[in-house]
Amino acid sequence: MKANLFKIHLPILFFGIIGCTTVKKVSFKTPVDTTSKRINQQKKQVFITESKVFATNNFNGARLNGFEQENDSTYIAYIRPENTPINFSAYYSFKIWSATDKEIQIKFDYPKGHKHRYIPKLKKQNTNWRSIDSNLVHKKDSLTFIKLHVSKDTTWVSAQEIITSKDTEKWYQKATNNKPYVTVKSAGKSKLNKNLPVLDIYKGKKEQKPIVVLLTRQHPPEVTGFFAYQEFLEVILAENNLTNEFLNKYRVLAFPIVNPDGVDLGHWRHNANGVDTNRDWSEYRQPEIRQIVKFITKELKKNNSKIVLGLDFHSTYNDVFYTNKIREGTTLPNFIDDWFKALEQNIPNYKVNEAAGNSNKPVSKGWFLYGHNAVGITYEIGDATPRERIKEIGKVTAEEMMRILNKSNIN
Repeated sequence: MKANLFKIHLPILFFGIIGCTTVKKVSFKTPVDTTSKRINQQKKQVFITESKVFATNNFNGARLNGFEQENDSTYIAYIRPENTPINFSAYYSFKIWSATDKEIQIKFDYPKGHKHRYIPKLKKQNTNWRSIDSNLVHKKDSLTFIKLHVSKDTTWVSAQEIITSKDTEKWYQKATNNKPYVTVKSAGKSKLNKNLPVLDIYKGKKEQKPIVVLLTRQHPPEVTGFFAYQEFLEVILAENNLTNEFLNKYRVLAFPIVNPDGVDLGHWRHNANGVDTNRDWSEYRQPEIRQIVKFITKELKKNNSKIVLGLDFHSTYNDVFYTNKIREGTTLPNFIDDWFKALEQNIPNYKVNEAAGNSNKPVSKGWFLYGHNAVGITYEIGDATPRERIKEIGKVTAEEMMRILNKSNIN
C-alpha cells in the first residue's frame, strides 16, 4: 500500500457564514442535494391480530410500519423507509408477544427493490441480545421468513441491537466519569432538539494542539461501527504511558452520535429532515453537520490548531477501511500505510481490507482531506463481525494510532 506520489490538488474552497463563525464550505466533484425532504412518520401503536399475537413500534429505535395475520401461523411485518430514494438495506425493529404460547413465522415485507440485509437479533426482558439461529431463517423467492416462539414474555426482534441516544449518553457519561482531562460539551441541537454531544479530550494546554476528530452514528442502524468506536475511545481514555503521551501532544474531539433523531426514529439511513448526513459535508444544509462543522471551526480558530486525522465509524457488509488516495502533501502522508501495517502485525489473523478512492461526493473523509488537508478515513465494521472481534480491532486500532502519532512530527 504505497502512498500516492502526486502532489495534493485541493478543490476550490469558498466561504459562508454560519451563525457568528466563518466556516469553509468545501467543493466536491459530485455535489449532492441535501436540502430537507419530507419523511413518512411511523404511526406509533400496538398492532393486534385476530389470534391475539401483538406487535408494537412504540419505543425509540423502532421500525415497523404494519403488522397483520396472513393465516393460522404466518404474520406479516411491513417495513418501509423514512423516505426515498434510499439505500436498499432495510432496517426493522419491533416487539412481539402473544396471549398464549405458540410457534409462528414472520414474513418481512419490504418495498419493491429492497431486500433483507440484517440477521435478526433477539432479546427478552433482562437478557442480552443474540442472533437468531440460522435454521430459523429461510427465504422463498425474494421473501425472508423467520420462525419464532412467542408468549406473554415480550421478545424484541431487531436488525441490530438497539442503541438509542439515551443509551449513548449513559455510555459516554460512564466512560468519562472522574476523568478531569475530558469535558463533555454540546455542539448544538438536532432538528428534533436532541443534543449533539462532543467529548473534548486532552491534557495540559489545548492551544496549538493538533486535533483528531472521531465521528459515528451518521447512519442509524450501523451499530457495529459504534461498538468499535466505543472500544477505540475507551482505550484513549485509559490512564497509561501511551495515552498520557498522546493526550499531552494531541487533542481529541469525539462526536458519539451525529444523527440522534434518525437513531431514535428508527430510520434506515437519514435524519429527521430525510437527508443522509454523510452527504452534507459541503454545504452544511442540515443542522447536525452545520453545528458540528461550526463547533470544530471555532475551536481551530480559537486555539490556533489544525486537524491532522479524522475517523468516521460506520458499518457495512464486511470490515473495510475507505481511504483517500491522495496522501502526499497531507499532514500525515505516511499514516495510513504505517497504521495498516501495524494492525496486521498486532491483530491475530487479520488482513486489512482497504478500499482507496478520493472522495467525489461530500462525505466526511473528503471534508477532512479537501477542507483541512488532513487524513480522512471511513472506518467500517461488518454487520456480523463478532462482538469480541470488534473489541479486539477497536483496541488495537486505537493503540497503534496513538503510537504512530506520538512518533510523528506535525508541521
